Amino acid sequence: MRLVNMPNKACEQQIQEKETRFLKTYIMKQDAKSTIESGKAILGIELGSTRIKGILIDEENNPIAQGSHQWENQLVDGLWTYSLEAIWAGLQDCYANLRKDVLQKYGIEIHHLTAIGISAMMHGYMAFNKQGDLLVPFRTWRNTNTAKAAQELSTLFHFNIPLRWSVSHLYQAILNKEDHVKDINYLTTLAGYIHWQLTGKKVLGIGDASGMVPIHPDTKNYDTAMVEAFDKLVAPWGYPWKLADILPEVLLAGEEAGTLTEAGALKLDPSGNLKAGIPLCPPEGDAGTGMTATNAVRPRTGNVSCGTSSFSMIVLEKNLSKPYPVIDIVTTPDGSPVAMVHCNNCTSDINAWVGIFKEFMELMGEKADMHRLFEKLFQVALQGDPDCGGILTYNYISGEPVTGLTEGRPLVVRSAQDTFSLANFMRAQLYAAVGVLKIGNDILLKQEKVRVDRLTGHGGYFTTKGVGQQILAAALDTPISVMETAGEGGAWGIALLASYLVHRKGHLPLADFLDQDVFAGEAGSEIKPRPEDVEGFNNYIQRYEAGLKIEQAAVENKK
Repeated sequence: MRLVNMPNKACEQQIQEKETRFLKTYIMKQDAKSTIESGKAILGIELGSTRIKGILIDEENNPIAQGSHQWENQLVDGLWTYSLEAIWAGLQDCYANLRKDVLQKYGIEIHHLTAIGISAMMHGYMAFNKQGDLLVPFRTWRNTNTAKAAQELSTLFHFNIPLRWSVSHLYQAILNKEDHVKDINYLTTLAGYIHWQLTGKKVLGIGDASGMVPIHPDTKNYDTAMVEAFDKLVAPWGYPWKLADILPEVLLAGEEAGTLTEAGALKLDPSGNLKAGIPLCPPEGDAGTGMTATNAVRPRTGNVSCGTSSFSMIVLEKNLSKPYPVIDIVTTPDGSPVAMVHCNNCTSDINAWVGIFKEFMELMGEKADMHRLFEKLFQVALQGDPDCGGILTYNYISGEPVTGLTEGRPLVVRSAQDTFSLANFMRAQLYAAVGVLKIGNDILLKQEKVRVDRLTGHGGYFTTKGVGQQILAAALDTPISVMETAGEGGAWGIALLASYLVHRKGHLPLADFLDQDVFAGEAGSEIKPRPEDVEGFNNYIQRYEAGLKIEQAAVENKK
């Protein structure tokens, strides 16, 4: 007689769970296919500094397909740029990879969409003549040749005008007596340019516009007094234009911003499958899409991005008492004022040190799993002393405007009596990554008494669960949340703004739309600051600021 082994209850449960997961995946896949086939999907594309990413979302705002394109800026004649050829080749490749993803997953082609949103890196300088020709190569946010212009405009406006803002680039071109300035008919950002080419509309979302020229909080438009002051300043040059005449029209989130033309459809999808007539939301900058993707557009909310560089953005209840050179004032996509602290350096030096540990493991004959290596090194940092045992680190791969350094040299500094351990070393590295961010935000949180109900962290610094959160909570003495969806990034953020364009109910504010239709039930995981960590970080930052002379000496003496 042949005996048959019957599955026990545990096995039966496993089989049922597998069947349930399979069925759920199948249903989701069929729903996504139906959404795309019926033209109800929404497309968001963001052109970041190193990657162009496109995301399709369904009617519930869930990502259902994506594509991307890697690219890098080029240094041409001393200025950082991307060529028009690279811009369009990258955009088309990103969309082609999105089409490929849809074909592989669902076996169908994209013909119609409910809405499209375009986002890109903020600031910079794209100037065009009456014929629509680019007058000089695109000057990106990365360029720092605008110091004189930014300083003079900051004094004139009594408002901090950073080096990377469009108006700084424009005025610097005037100071440099560049011949092309007289021929300017239109000045815009990268997102504004692409939107213009796709729709024929010279418009810009208010968040992106706020990185061109200051926005007045009441009018939700360019600050008239500052625009007039600029025109008076440059009047001696006798240009045939006024500033307001060459800037894009400012639009708020949810406002109509044009439709995809036939020419625009072919520019995005040369295959000819994508049809014209699709509405587009106002084009936005990466700061605005980051705020949207982290549900941080309501006053007293904010987000902190920690990756290669870092920045924090806090939505203000009221204006600051005075301008600060280290704080930019921009806006949310619906026009609320935002205080932004931007730092050039964050995780690059951590990555370099982890690379050294990888080499050591390989030297010992061990295979290095980078994900596990990062995880273990981050986790051991929590075992270190709250003040890092006295160890001091500077992660300055490049200069850091917040601390007044034009160049940087990564450093580790310690005395013989410091407690030099792996835990303290890694903790000091994690402290350094957000140290400058703390210096800038201390102005907001301590001097200006800005109130924050929720700060959401996103970026590689938070990949190891709980570690980056705990360190940043200590640095800012504020609870830090991390959401599962935050990793979707800016492409998802601009897709949500496109969704808001077509799915908003009446005059539902953007913050309510995000709360009710996108993030309902997702509070994220929150970590509160521990008093001993706060005290330890404060002790560390005192040494850090006192030691900036060491960093400056390294810059001067290590070439």
